Amino acid sequence: MNVLIIFDTRYGNTMKLAKAVAEGASGVKNAYVRLMRVEIIEPEEIINKNDRWKAAVEEYKTLPLAGKDDLRWAHAIVLGSPTRFGNMTAPLKMFIDRTSSLWLNGELEGKVGGVFCSTSSMHGGNETTLLAMMLPLFHHGLIIAGLPYTTPGLATTGRGGTPYGPTSVSGPMSDQGPTGEELSFARSFGYRIATIAGKLFDRG
Repeated sequence: MNVLIIFDTRYGNTMKLAKAVAEGASGVKNAYVRLMRVEIIEPEEIINKNDRWKAAVEEYKTLPLAGKDDLRWAHAIVLGSPTRFGNMTAPLKMFIDRTSSLWLNGELEGKVGGVFCSTSSMHGGNETTLLAMMLPLFHHGLIIAGLPYTTPGLATTGRGGTPYGPTSVSGPMSDQGPTGEELSFARSFGYRIATIAGKLFDRG
C-alpha cells in the first residue's frame, strides 16, 4: 500500500518527526512511502538571514514537491506542520486549498489520514494544530487514525505526544529537536497508519 507524508518545516523539527513517521511506515510489509514537501513561500532573503532556518530549508528543498497525483496515488495521507497561532502553516494550508477538484470528485474518500506537528511550547497549539489539520481530511472523506494510549509512554509523557497524533516541543527558540520519546511516538504512528491502510486496501 502507498503512504504519502506531506509536511512543512521551518527549523527542521517537523522534518525530523516526518522522517520518523516515514521510518515507522516503511517497517510495514509492502508499504511504499513518499516523503514530500509543500511550496516555500517565505522570501529567500529573509530565510538567508537565519542560519538555522537556511540550513533546514536547504535539506527541505531536496525533497520533491507534493501534487494532486501524489494524493491520488496514496492509500494513506499524513500531514505534518509546525504550529502558527494554534494552526497549520500557510504553505500547507495553501496546498490543501488547491485540492478542491479532488474533493468535488470524491477522489480521496475512504483513504486513511493522520496528522503530526511541532510546537514551541506544550500549550502553544500542540493539540489544536492537529485538530485543525484533521478538518480538511474529514471534508475529503478520509478515515482519521490517531495514536492510541496503548502506545508505550504516551500516557506518561511530559512533553510531546497526543492521542490525536505525534507532536514535539521545540522550546521558545525552536532549537530543541524531538526527544527520543517523541520520535518513538512518530515511528509508532507511521507504523499504525501503514498497518491500517494495509488492512483496508488488502487486495488479497
